[in-house]
Amino acid sequence: MSGDRELASTPGEPESSAPTPTTPTILHVDMDAFYAAVEVRENPALRGRPVVIGADPREGRGRGVVSTASYEARQVGIGSAMPISEAYRRCPDAVFLKPRISLYAEVSDHIFDLFREYTDLVEPLSLDEAFLDVTGSRALFGDGPQIAATIKQEIRRRESLTASVGVAASKFLAKLASDLDKPDGLVVVPPGREREFLAPLEVHRLWGAGIKAQERFRQLGVRTIGQVADQGVDRLVQAFGESMGRRFHALALGQDPRTVVPGRTRKSLGREVTFSEDISDREVVEQTLFRLCDQVARSLRKRELTGATVSLKLRWEGFETVTRQKTLDRPINTTERLWPVARGLFRKADRRQLRVRLIGVSLSGLSHGAASQLGLFEADEPPVDTRVAEVVDSLAERFGEGSVTRAALLTDGRKRER
Repeated sequence: MSGDRELASTPGEPESSAPTPTTPTILHVDMDAFYAAVEVRENPALRGRPVVIGADPREGRGRGVVSTASYEARQVGIGSAMPISEAYRRCPDAVFLKPRISLYAEVSDHIFDLFREYTDLVEPLSLDEAFLDVTGSRALFGDGPQIAATIKQEIRRRESLTASVGVAASKFLAKLASDLDKPDGLVVVPPGREREFLAPLEVHRLWGAGIKAQERFRQLGVRTIGQVADQGVDRLVQAFGESMGRRFHALALGQDPRTVVPGRTRKSLGREVTFSEDISDREVVEQTLFRLCDQVARSLRKRELTGATVSLKLRWEGFETVTRQKTLDRPINTTERLWPVARGLFRKADRRQLRVRLIGVSLSGLSHGAASQLGLFEADEPPVDTRVAEVVDSLAERFGEGSVTRAALLTDGRKRER
């Protein structure tokens, strides 16, 4: 595969031809062994061991199929959709875990929230992969490779997980590129070099080239995508029919006109932190919670959103997780309104004899519009918290994030997080 990646530029390197303002920049982000990676993150004792997701641990030799497997398990030939019995035969010492879809969905929500910090054009394909159109984001965040590298870094920093990303001018090429250097890869297809990039790849990488199509290509003496492009559209139409023949020809030339279509509405917005060491100092925990509230409030205002339900997430040493929530009379999006509620939820749920491993806060029941709509007999002037938030936001917009910092955050507590 190294030959395939010779065309891929890395962030900071010049590309063969820079994209024009109208050249699309599409990212395909694919989390690495997502379910298994989340389980390893939740239980570090699993690190380095073959982990198989898809069966109750008490029924490792029972019915069912593999949902996903860690890369250690893949090294012994275990893969998705394999019968659990076969996976057990190949590696009886593997850790077999029943899927926890609600946990994976929660982590996925955090990752998709991160995506939307860079573009509103996010098309989910599953819990662990999505297309992002960042064409309109380049002026703010840099070119496609720079945005991809930043997203990868943020996923690692915030979620302690890795992702592989493909960057190209079309969805087909971006998705193909993301699969070429897993795990933790970043592959870029420079504009103007699509055919050169595709030429040496085998035909099974063409979308729609299933077993029957691959056999037909073999009968034609075609082994690579470059050879598909050389066939000409008429011969491909004769071999595969009008629709599929033209599709294969266009893809082999690197042509894919499909756009990124946002596929779901945001239901909540939140942040969480996993401490590098379990924390007993409640002052550190509450300061961290305050900072998370401030981040969530800023993100809401940036999107002109408010939320009515505050949720707190706590994970103790030993990995027991609890959640608490409170629905407010009015939607909010300022730190001054969010922080007291989140702190109250934490203090009610706190078990001081236990150390804290993770803390998070989120707002759901989202809606567009201003927070804390004034009552009939209230003054026309916006509330103090709203005016403060507007000043903070305007300063951050003018001088950059971090130019204004709340006094409560000026401690070294953040150094104890990962």
